[in-house]
Parts: sequence; structure tokens; C-alpha cells
Amino acid sequence: MPGHELIDKKEFLEISDLFKKSKTLFRMGFEDKRKGIFKVNEFEKKFAKKINTKFTLAVSSGTAALRVALASLNLKSTDEVITQSFTFVATVESIVEARAIPVCTEIDDTLNMCPIDLEKKINKNTRAVIVVHMLGVPAKMSEIKKICKKNKIILIEDTAWGCGAKLNNKYLGTIGDIGAFSFDFAKTITTGEGGMISFKSKKLFDLAKAWHDHGHENNPKLPRWEDSRKSSGFNFRMTEMQGAVGIAQLKKLNYIVKNQRKIYDYIWSKIKYLPQIQKRSYPKNSYISADALIFLVNNNHRAKRCREELIKNKMSTKILPEAFTWHFAGEWDHIKQLKIKHRNLRTAFPKSRKIIKRAVSIPINLKTSILKLNTISKSIIEALKI
Repeated sequence: MPGHELIDKKEFLEISDLFKKSKTLFRMGFEDKRKGIFKVNEFEKKFAKKINTKFTLAVSSGTAALRVALASLNLKSTDEVITQSFTFVATVESIVEARAIPVCTEIDDTLNMCPIDLEKKINKNTRAVIVVHMLGVPAKMSEIKKICKKNKIILIEDTAWGCGAKLNNKYLGTIGDIGAFSFDFAKTITTGEGGMISFKSKKLFDLAKAWHDHGHENNPKLPRWEDSRKSSGFNFRMTEMQGAVGIAQLKKLNYIVKNQRKIYDYIWSKIKYLPQIQKRSYPKNSYISADALIFLVNNNHRAKRCREELIKNKMSTKILPEAFTWHFAGEWDHIKQLKIKHRNLRTAFPKSRKIIKRAVSIPINLKTSILKLNTISKSIIEALKI
């Protein structure tokens, strides 16, 4: 979660520029008051250039990014959207809020969507697939993209944890039809809250842009209060202050990912020889963002022992094993729509449950000292003593 670690005078200067020249915190309109300052627009353009995509839309959160992306598809109540069982609950919540039926797949050794199970779960009602690059590691996009293309299904990438990561030299979030990014406080780069959506289709981009702004077309010939409407919608706009912070944070993305990877490699070099440990796998030609180091141990007891040893030394794990109930669909009995396709959630994803129960996730923080990094590795070694 390094984005917030690097907040400094650069973010302050971008915000100061906004207040000195404009003082307009709303992203749309009021051209006569803002002196040409449009921080969100600038952030969108720079983000698009960075990841080499045509159309980007800044929104209020990563969850909003998923919801707005789905809104552009005009889903019906009988439509199904497939995602994976290991993801943050927001992925499924966005499908439910779009009034579609959520379907979840098993995960594989990447801890991301299993392409084999995906193919089994596609039917005539499947409209979209949301693949999640959990904690900065790419899913098997080559296989997943082929399946979606064959079945004429929209492919959305949930890249909340994968900003700055690549596969085959392409940024995650640009391989499918739509990419959704999160900039919350714990993400690779942060705007406090915030998100971004990338589109290959101008048609979907235009629909999403209107929907995230109550249907506004933002006709430059009309004042905002007389603007024409393209559709209904909601308010998922990003503010100018968030846009200003985003501009500064984006300049730090390369540095963040490069150094996350160094720390990831350092920790792994200290524990990889342990016979009870198995590194999470990832596709060939992956450039991971290294949001966290995930490895598998023999059983859930040993996974919990790793966490206990880290806590004893005033450190912790990230999501696994302690917070999997927020990140595993097999625990979400409160989401009744999930039970339309998965009647018994506790037994619905046996392969995923088995993998997750054995997993340990070590957070990567840029300001962790070598002393603390060594303490992390020593804690894991101690926990896994036979």
C-alpha cells in the first residue's frame, strides 16, 4: 500500500495550483471561473497516455469504476456476469447493483480466475466477465480473452490492485474491453478515494461518461443547468482535488512498482528454500506490481502460525489468512443474488477454498527497513519450523 507512503510536497503543489488559479472543485463546467484549470481532465489524459489507451474516465472510487463500466453495457435482470470467487466483495456488489446475476468461478494456482471453470460457466445469458488481477498478479489473460472472444462476451479487468503491472508488455486494464482501477488509500497510487476506467470502445466510453454524471452530455454550447441528457444515471464524479493528487501520484507509479518488486524479491530470497512453502504462480511474461507476496503452506494452521509470529513482532499479513471472509464468495451468504446460481456457497468453490486456506499474504511497504524485512522472513521461518 505504498501510494499514501509517498504523499509529499508534489501533491500539495498540485492542490495549491488548483486553489491559486481556479478554486473550482467541481470537475465540470464553470469555464469562466476556473482559468483553464481542469485537474480531473488532465489526470485522465495523463493516465491514458501512461497505460497507452484511448479513452479514460475518472470516477469516485474503484467500486464506482466497476459499477459505471457495467452501466455502459445496459444489462437486463436475466443477464449473467461472471467473476471469480477470490476477490473483494465490491466486484460482486457492483454486479448486483447493475441488476445482473453474479456467477463466480474457481481460482487456479495464480489465485485468479480459472479459465477452465470460466468456460464451464458460460451460457446464453452471459453478458460479461470481470477478471480480477488479485494483489498485483496478472490472471491468465490469453486464455480468458480467447474464451470471451469466442463467446462474444465483454471482458472487464478489475485492476484495483494491478495498477502499473503488465502482461506481455501491456498494462493490465488495457488487455480486455474495459479496465477498472482503484486509487483508494491502500492502493499502488492513491487519491484518497477514487478510480479510473479505461475503454477501447468510444461508444461504451460515451455511455459511461454520461451515466456517471446523471446523464449529462456536457454540451459545450450550453450552460450546465441547461445541458441536454443522454440517459439517466448517478453521481460518480471525481473531484478536482482528487484529480490534482492523482496527477502527482501518477508521476511516482514507475518508482513505486520498481521498488515494490525489489522488496518482494528480497523477502522471497530469504524464505524460498523452506520445504513447506510454495510461491504463488503467475503467467509467463508477467511484470507484477508486487502489491503483496503470497505463498502457500501445508495447511490453514501453518498459515495462521505465520500471522501469529508476524503479529508477535509488531507486523502483520494482508487479507490472507485473516480477512478472507471479505474476499471469498464462499462466505457471502448475505448476498442473496449469489445463491441464484450457487445454492450452497459453503460448498460452491471447494478448490478455491482449499487454496485460500493455505495462503499467506505479506504486504509490501516501501518504507520498510532492512531490519524489518529480515524480521518478516525470520518470523515466517520460525512459524514453519516442524
